[in-house]
This record gives sequence, C-alpha cells and structure tokens, in this order.
Amino acid sequence: MRNKYFLQLAALSAIWGMSYLFTRVATPDLGPSLTAGSRVGLSALTLGLIMRFMKHRWPLEHWRELLLLGAAGIAGPYFLYSWASLYMPAGYSAVLSVTSVLFGAFASAWMKEDTLTRGKIVGCLAAFVGIALVVQLGTVHPTRQLVTAAIVSVVGSALSGFTAPLLKRATQRMQPLAVTAAIHVAGFVFLLPGALWTLPQARISASAIGAVCVMGIVTSGLVYWQYMRIVKEVTPVAALSSTFMITIFGVIWGHVFLHESFTLASYLGGVLVLAATVLVTGFNPLKRKDAPTRP
Repeated sequence: MRNKYFLQLAALSAIWGMSYLFTRVATPDLGPSLTAGSRVGLSALTLGLIMRFMKHRWPLEHWRELLLLGAAGIAGPYFLYSWASLYMPAGYSAVLSVTSVLFGAFASAWMKEDTLTRGKIVGCLAAFVGIALVVQLGTVHPTRQLVTAAIVSVVGSALSGFTAPLLKRATQRMQPLAVTAAIHVAGFVFLLPGALWTLPQARISASAIGAVCVMGIVTSGLVYWQYMRIVKEVTPVAALSSTFMITIFGVIWGHVFLHESFTLASYLGGVLVLAATVLVTGFNPLKRKDAPTRP
C-alpha cells in the first residue's frame, strides 16, 4: 500500500471509530432496527444529494450487484452489530469486529483479488492480541444472550469481510461515489420494514437522534465514500485493515468521553495493533514514493 493511502485510512479510522461510542448511545433508546435503518437512511440521503450536486449517474444497470452489496455489506452488518451491542460488552464487540479482516483475507484470496501471505496471517493474529490488551477483556459469565450476541457479531463481521473483494470489483466498473450511494440506498430498502415495525416502541431522545445523525451523515456517509475511493486503489485486505485502527480509536474515544480505563497494557496493545496493520497493508514509511509496492 502506498503511504498516502495508509495515512488516509488512519485519518478515516479516527472518525469511523466514533461509531462505537454513538452506537452505544443510540441503540438502547431506538432499538437495533431503527438505529441501523435511520443511520443508513441518512447516509443514503446525504450521498444522494452529493450525487445530484456532482451530476453523477446512478449505475442502475448493475442493480443486482448493488442490491447484494447493500444487503450483505451494509444492512446486515449494521443491524447485527447494533443488536449485539445490547447484550455484549463493548470490548468484546471491538475484538470480534476485527474478524472481518480474516474473513476478507480468505474471501479475497478465494476470489483472486489478493494473495494470502504468511505476513498477513501473522498480522491478523497479532491484531487480535493487541486489541485484547487495549480493551482489557475480563471474565464475563457466558450467558445464552452473551454467546448469541458473540455469534451475531461474528456473522456481521463475516458479511463485511466477504463483501470486501466484491466492493473492490464494483469500484473497477463504477465510480466510488455511485457505488457508495447505491449500496446505502439498497441497504435502507432492506432495513426500512424493520425500522417502521419497531418505531412505536422506540424512545426518541435528543442524544439518540444526535448520535444517529453523526453516524448517518459523517461516519457512514462521507467517511464511507472516502473509504471507497481508497478501496479502488488498494487491495481489499489492505482496505479492511483499517478495522484495526478503527477499533483502537473507538477505545480511545471511549476513554476520552466515557472515562473508560486506559492502562499500560492498553498502550502496548495499541503498538501491537499498529505493527499488525503494517504487516497486513505493507506500509513502509521509508519506501520511496515512486517505488512500486505490493500490499
């Protein structure tokens, strides 16, 4: 990966990491269906307005592919992560979300969009250890709800990971903005029935609405668009490696705004995660800009 893309992913991850914070704020009041539906709906609206302003054409001829990506890459993961957040500690959610990189690595190798090297496998495993140190996982009684939530979270990560090479292929035929807007519109279509069904039970609060607005407009809208621009230029696994940094930033924001503990083990874990990201992305700050690179 070229250094500029690594730095761009790091910057986007700092913003994207806020989703952990805002999901914890919104989901208890709105419920997982309305939280995910509102978030994706606002993203679709934001990106649609940008499409109109920039006079981009909607890629309707690829509607089957876009519906699949909207269901498996947007609607599925966002709903499953929101649901799991109700029953599982944030630390466990953070660790399990990193499995998307492993799923993405195997899917990309299977679809011949990337090569599965020893360094990338080691990097993924090192990230697990590092994030476990950062969030300081403790002993949690394995209740049925906790086990179910863990499985649901892994399924969400699997969907996100397996769609990564498909997103890469989509950006080779369509503009990143068009792909991003279309899959969010498709995702909203799938989430809308559940959101409407649970709307009467939701507790509408200013904090929940504010959290959804930030996630919808910024993290799932503008930031996702910029992420897709990077996906077009790098391999799927390199792009997915931003999950490592997103998790770290999510813990940092939790420490800053929710006063969660942050110890020496957390700092050591952060260093390990950064090292893992270097292994997976192939980032090398000493490499000349004009030198060819392979992630």
